[in-house]
Amino acid sequence: MDKKDYIDISKASDIKNSKDRRLYRFFEMIPGFISLGTLLGVLVFSWLAPAGIAIFIICFCFYYLFRIFYFSLQQILGYFRVKSHMKRDWLKELKGKDWKKIYHVIILPTYTEGRALIEESLETLISSNYPKEKMIVVLAVEKRAGQEFENQAKLIASKYTNKFYKFMVSVHPDNTPGEIGGKGSNTAFAGKEVKEKIIDELKMPYENILISTFDIDTKIFPQYFSCLTWYYLTQDDAQSASYQPVPVYNNNIWSASFFSRVVSTSNTFWQMIQQERSEKLTTYSSHSTPAKVFFEVGYPSNVVCDDSRIFWRAYLHYDGNYRVVPIYYLVSMDAVMAKNFWVTTLNQYKQQKRWAWGCAEIPYIMFGFLNNKKIPFRAKLGHVYTILDGFWSWATAALLMFLLGWLPILLGGRSFNFSVLSFNLPILTGQIMTIGMTGMFVSAILSTMLLPPIPKTIKWYKRWLKRSTVFLQWIFLPVTLIIFGSFPALDAQIRLMLGKYMGFWVTEKVRK
Repeated sequence: MDKKDYIDISKASDIKNSKDRRLYRFFEMIPGFISLGTLLGVLVFSWLAPAGIAIFIICFCFYYLFRIFYFSLQQILGYFRVKSHMKRDWLKELKGKDWKKIYHVIILPTYTEGRALIEESLETLISSNYPKEKMIVVLAVEKRAGQEFENQAKLIASKYTNKFYKFMVSVHPDNTPGEIGGKGSNTAFAGKEVKEKIIDELKMPYENILISTFDIDTKIFPQYFSCLTWYYLTQDDAQSASYQPVPVYNNNIWSASFFSRVVSTSNTFWQMIQQERSEKLTTYSSHSTPAKVFFEVGYPSNVVCDDSRIFWRAYLHYDGNYRVVPIYYLVSMDAVMAKNFWVTTLNQYKQQKRWAWGCAEIPYIMFGFLNNKKIPFRAKLGHVYTILDGFWSWATAALLMFLLGWLPILLGGRSFNFSVLSFNLPILTGQIMTIGMTGMFVSAILSTMLLPPIPKTIKWYKRWLKRSTVFLQWIFLPVTLIIFGSFPALDAQIRLMLGKYMGFWVTEKVRK
């Protein structure tokens, strides 16, 4: 198969060759088979071989206890790196470097978000300390959203045109063959538009341009682009890397539900952990890519998880000579919030399921690795293990630790229940989990240190209540990990296994 062909695949049906199509379809089934096989295996063997499953559960708990300690250490290291980076004067760091030649293209894909939310994000660009005459902003709207939102974009453009080097509006057409409607296809179209109408027209060198693809609610902190530029200029082979900041969800954190705060904060800490393991890092949400890579590889328009797919496309295109550079600087987005508690709960689940659809990257990279003979086998093996372990853990770990550990006692029968192992199983697993709660306390402490001040617009007694419950909310972490972790991950993996492919669901943006 030609390199271009396998890099452009989004699902098994894209492949014309029947043998390759069946192979890719088999790869699509692997995540679901592994996760469901683990859970069903524990269920069945708790009845058939309760002693063996009890030993497995104890070993699993010890394994996760080790991981909790390891991840807690990574969280702490990541936190202090972030705090250090947020304090540094990055423009001063750029002195002596040829930084004024670097331009930043910022693509902001939007669907039906209101003008106030969009302008909040734009205002943070204006408030940044990087020269605005080095910024090209692209507001990427959807034709399918309707004329109202095209008109809104024009009004925004008229207000901000003179505040940046260039400001343009792109209108992504609807129902383009081969595309999935959503952020990825909108961003890909906007990239083509800015390339043709501004970059190529002005003959701007690609090596002097970084393209940042941001969610529309992304707010940058003042020195973000100065920090990003410093990283870009100080990297060896800077063109062979994407650049990943740490996301926090502080825009509306004090108005969000307790479980939204826990889910969003957990996501921030997971990203911090990944930053510390840069060899395992892929692009996520808001990130930056060299223009040469963006245009040469092509931003994906036919997948839901475009933010990670652009990395894997580049990794395959450049035969493994591509990486993600962690930037220990924050960007802020919205935690999930809707008009009421129940809609917020549903939207949180949907968002997690969309993120969990990243399991579709597993068949993509496995098939790509088979077709690309230039990437070292050891690198292939490492990436496959990392992504399989990540999605398997996402789907099964919380269930195994907090629910299924009791199954050998419930199903093991009289002979097992009178054994010493049966008596000690809940005691031992309970003690392991109690020790493992130290990880939760680390997360709780660090989360409070990353929170912004409570807005004074919130009544005093509500401010007091929120401060008082900021630790208490972490008690719900086990439930949160199951409802908004394991369940949506299993949902996504089963859908992929059955060939019930997901479309892009846009998270509703509500501010109170």
